[in-house]
Amino acid sequence: MSLTHTNVSSVTTESEHYRIHSEPFYAPQNDEIAVFEAAWQNSIPILLKGPTGCGKTRFMEHMAWRLERPLITISCHDDLTASDLVGRFLIVGGETRWVDGPLTTAVRIGGLCYLDEIVEARKDTTVVIHPLADDRRMLPIEKTGEVLPAPSEFCLSISYNPGYQSVIKDLKQSTRQRFVAIEFDYPDVSLEQKIVMHESGLDQHTTELLVRFAGMTRNLKGNGLEEGASTRLLVHAAKLMGSGIDPKLACRVAIAEPLTDEPDMLTAVIELGTSLF
Repeated sequence: MSLTHTNVSSVTTESEHYRIHSEPFYAPQNDEIAVFEAAWQNSIPILLKGPTGCGKTRFMEHMAWRLERPLITISCHDDLTASDLVGRFLIVGGETRWVDGPLTTAVRIGGLCYLDEIVEARKDTTVVIHPLADDRRMLPIEKTGEVLPAPSEFCLSISYNPGYQSVIKDLKQSTRQRFVAIEFDYPDVSLEQKIVMHESGLDQHTTELLVRFAGMTRNLKGNGLEEGASTRLLVHAAKLMGSGIDPKLACRVAIAEPLTDEPDMLTAVIELGTSLF
């Protein structure tokens, strides 16, 4: 059996595969765009923190388009290994070939690498990003002996939800102090209405009621709900309403049911929606 070492066959072709060619809609909340651009220009990795569904992923897509760089997103989970990130040897057509993982690919093409919900990954896996997240800016590939330097265009970005922090799932100081941090939250009322209307085409009056409903659920955080309704859930409900689904039913299936399985709390959230619609 022969051994063949292959990397990205064509950097240009690979780069185009991950490019975002049309502008993703994103409504800025503060100075996050300017901070991200300055960090990217200075080769500083970026940490995005905030509740689920508040726009972190959309922000990354917008920045990739804005900076004209390819974006590779990695959804972190308990079974994510270092090999899943960096790459592995695979047998292809009787030959053993090296196949880059998404992190290695992002470094080679000078893209933006986004590790979503980083705390969901195993601690021994996240250590792999440390050499990329400090002044070294390199990726050691132990299985091949290659040390891959990151080009100036490469940017490492990670995200997590501080509301889900625990002793077991937390971001180590040795990791987080390598990054500049941008904090996200749900938009204010007027901006959230604008976002929901843009994403769904729902009328203004119904959108106002929907955003008011979200505020009610967010007031229940820590009092029966782990999280209130995210902007993402509001867009889901608005799209269902726009397709003819009764508003009360849309609020139940797109907001109340995803938020909780606890019977009493589910009933309470449904009643909140019914009081408005």
